[in-house]
Amino acid sequence: MPNVLNVTTGKPKVGGAVFRAASGTTPPTDAVTALASAFKELGYASDDGLTNIFSGTVNKIHAWGGDVVLVNRTDMEDQFKVTLIEVSNEETLKAIRNAANVTGALGTGLTVKYNGVDPEEAVWVFELIYRNSVVKRIVIPRGVVSDVAEVNYTDDDAVGYQITIDAIADSNGNTHYEYLKSTAV
Repeated sequence: MPNVLNVTTGKPKVGGAVFRAASGTTPPTDAVTALASAFKELGYASDDGLTNIFSGTVNKIHAWGGDVVLVNRTDMEDQFKVTLIEVSNEETLKAIRNAANVTGALGTGLTVKYNGVDPEEAVWVFELIYRNSVVKRIVIPRGVVSDVAEVNYTDDDAVGYQITIDAIADSNGNTHYEYLKSTAV
């Protein structure tokens, strides 16, 4: 039977929803275990939320006469888009420009370098709250910021960095994991 309690919105977890850790950090493997201290919180994201684009090309093989006899995937992309709006957050800047390109501290002076350095691979975690006391954790064990959209500085919108994270297959061939758990007692 359909159950309306399984219908939900994707709200960010209170206290932080977007986290990043250096490549090689052990990713979490469930929805509720506290994240290791290596995971840095990137602050507020815009109300556009998080978008996952899972796409690819499927090749259909037809037999003589037109019947489809085989369907195989010839390529696949797994991407996530989010707009980070804490543009003075040192961890946010490291996420979009590579840690090596961000030096100093906001209180004493922060420098962000823009150059041709390759994107930095990292472990990404997104934490959400679903209806009915269900938590969801999306884990990207190998993610690279492949695009930063144009940045607009205007009077009436928050400045933000809309980033695209390409999820790369891990040693098990998986690009990301989703963990859900009811926290109702």
